Amino acid sequence: MTAKGGAPPRVTRRRVQTRARLLDAAFTVFAAKGFGRVSIEEVCEAAGFSRGAFYSNFATLDELFFALYRERADLIARQVADALSGDGPDLDVPASVDRVSDVLLLDVDWLLVKTDFLVHAARDPAVAELLLDHRTRLREAIADRLLRARGHTPIPAVLGDVEGAAHAVVAAYDGVTVQLLLDRDVHRARAWLKQLLTALLTDGSTRSG
Repeated sequence: MTAKGGAPPRVTRRRVQTRARLLDAAFTVFAAKGFGRVSIEEVCEAAGFSRGAFYSNFATLDELFFALYRERADLIARQVADALSGDGPDLDVPASVDRVSDVLLLDVDWLLVKTDFLVHAARDPAVAELLLDHRTRLREAIADRLLRARGHTPIPAVLGDVEGAAHAVVAAYDGVTVQLLLDRDVHRARAWLKQLLTALLTDGSTRSG
């Protein structure tokens, strides 16, 4: 639907705020109960809106869920890119690992929502494309920083190249978050991730112990 003259309809500040509140409420409810156990009424109640407000922004609960995932995934991808940014070509591996670990592991609720999305993706190729796109952007952010550091900060030979290193970083994150979802021990998960990433991104072939 377009406005007079073919221009897209104007999005008011109130509508933007309503959509944001619905997404925030949905995030809380999905994390607490799981996507498959949540109704539109529950999201509306948590946001303090009527069903009319919901349907003026989203056609279905699935559409809201996907919009929520995209919003949070985009935020995480930007945070990872920012955590890896820095002046000069040298890569301070310990400092970068600390920043990335803090970004990726502070929100257990996000991991719960993302796991729900993974279950949907495993059964629906269209949904899988969204998840694969998010993972690709994470790897690209990591690979881009490693590429800029190449020649100044060596990449361990076992990883091959920057693409291999980026895949290894994301795989390490996946493994650590499984344990985090079960024991909810964020501090231990962050410590394990820092150890794994530091080991992956530094060449320990000349170190003892």
